[in-house]
This record gives sequence, C-alpha cells and structure tokens, in this order.
Amino acid sequence: MSKEKETILLVNKIIESLQDKKGHNITTIDLSGLDGSICAYFIICEGNSSTQVSALSDSVWDKVSDDLREKPLGAIGMKEAQWIAMDYGTVIVHIFLPEMREYYNLENLWADAEIKTIPDMY
Repeated sequence: MSKEKETILLVNKIIESLQDKKGHNITTIDLSGLDGSICAYFIICEGNSSTQVSALSDSVWDKVSDDLREKPLGAIGMKEAQWIAMDYGTVIVHIFLPEMREYYNLENLWADAEIKTIPDMY
C-alpha cells in the first residue's frame, strides 16, 4: 500500500474514532501540498468537557492501535485535557475544548490549505 493510501486510511480511522465518542466540529486540513508543512494532515475536533476530550483521545489511541497497529509518536496535553495533540507522523490530531480551539484558531493559520468540515454524526 502506498504511503498516501496509508495516510488516508489513518485519517478515516481517526475521524471514525472521534465520531464514535461524539466529537464535534471535526475538521481536516490537507497540508500535503504545502511546502514546509510538518505533516500531511491536521485533524481538529472538539469535546464539550475535559472528560470528553480525554475520552476522544483514548478512542483515537485505542481504535488506531487495534485496527491499524499504529501508536502515536507522541502525545501532549493528556493531563490537563484542554488541548490534546497526538502525532502520528503524517497526521497530527488536535482535540480541544471549544474555548481553546477558538483561541488558537489553527484553521486560520493554515487557511491556504484545503480545509474540510466533517458533519457531526448526532
């Protein structure tokens, strides 16, 4: 399987795991066409509370590990659970509390990339 197909499979598995725990305002940012980008995709999501942010992160970790046999290269913010970032190399997952997402506004920083909003499942 090509690296690009593996990355798309990873993106879809992460989105599925976020939807399983009712993550909302899921957005993908395709950085693959930008020079100097740190990864191919950002996936951004919100949870309503720090408990939900933690549950979303756990869901991503477990589903990607179980189904694709991949673990993140690193993860930060797990203790505070206001903004958790999980680095899968080609994909970085950002799970925010709404006020933290608004404050950092990652979508605006990468406005020249292709941004897609994934409909909420509930």
